[in-house]
Amino acid sequence: MTTPRKFKQQPVPPWNRAVLKVGSSLLAGNDGGLSTQYVLGLAQFISACHAAGREIVLVSSGAVAAGRMLLEGHSDEDTSSAARQAMAALGQTQTIALWQRLFDRPLAQVLLTHDDMRNRRRYLNARATLQELLSHGVLPVVNENDTVAVDELTLGDNDNLAAIVAALVDADLLLIATDIDGLYTGNPRTDPDAEPINEVDEITSEIMHMASGAGSSVGTGGMRTKLEAAQKASAAGIETILFNGRDSEVSRLLSQDLLCGTRLRSTSSRLQARKYWLRHTPSVPGYIRVDAGAARALIEEGASLLPKGVLEAGGEFQRGDMVEIINDDNSQCIARGITQYGAAEINMIHGCHTRDIEERLGYSYGDSIVHRDDLATTDPLDAMTTGVEFS
Repeated sequence: MTTPRKFKQQPVPPWNRAVLKVGSSLLAGNDGGLSTQYVLGLAQFISACHAAGREIVLVSSGAVAAGRMLLEGHSDEDTSSAARQAMAALGQTQTIALWQRLFDRPLAQVLLTHDDMRNRRRYLNARATLQELLSHGVLPVVNENDTVAVDELTLGDNDNLAAIVAALVDADLLLIATDIDGLYTGNPRTDPDAEPINEVDEITSEIMHMASGAGSSVGTGGMRTKLEAAQKASAAGIETILFNGRDSEVSRLLSQDLLCGTRLRSTSSRLQARKYWLRHTPSVPGYIRVDAGAARALIEEGASLLPKGVLEAGGEFQRGDMVEIINDDNSQCIARGITQYGAAEINMIHGCHTRDIEERLGYSYGDSIVHRDDLATTDPLDAMTTGVEFS
């Protein structure tokens, strides 16, 4: 085996919220179960981030590896979906218990499926849950719900799941802890000429070609899935960092905003990516008509849309749909965004104060009909290309 060449030390981009993905190779013990040998340094990193007022969402593998040891009569040759789902069900509690032993603060297990990400309302609910947990200082531990997912509807691997979660919670940074120092020009374990790649401005086909397959017998992805995850994060305006999670000194330096690994830059800013998506995602047939004061607040102040400024809702859209927001005389689409309430609900609460929402509906999804983070103002010409008829 060759000795990999070292990465240079470089600054970490500024961040307040990050998603940290920890793979099975960092959690699996020599006996096939789970071990804290490598994750102690990562736990110390997370604690240091919390002490600095930063937020972390942890995407942790390890459930199947842990469950394999507990499933009596299981053969390693059995790779059926039923066996994998049974191992995941057994191992989830073991994984959470391992992480909880390393922290004083409470942990919350969040299991996601492909349908949660595909269905807009469930996506919003998952996002709201994670946001609420973070606001209360809880460490969310996310994994795919392998116990119910079927092969054709899985999220695939936890690298890509981490990228999806990073976009879900509007993270500033995606951190992927692996068992290798970072990205190389070749396989550093076998290629003596493999050079460390400290920084990547754009993930090209040439960069993807450098990636190998699965890196360990307990994991589901190798460097290629990490680059795919970085591509997804980049599209959301989020930078990705690859680092060696087995090296506690690397984790310690990371808590001081110093990286010895690979930094994969985003090709767009988070705001650009988010606003582009909001402006160009197809909307449902329907609209929210607002008064002049609300229109001015949306356009000039970047405000959220509150019930007080809404005149009416048209169409049959539901919570979580993308809708057009039009001005009071129906002549112009001034914005578009993801609504927190359906059309029927909006027509029950329009014009009221936010404190009266729950009294009128019997429940509340929050003060905003469309939150400013889910809203983008439009060019006047956009209204001509949406195909939405205002009446």
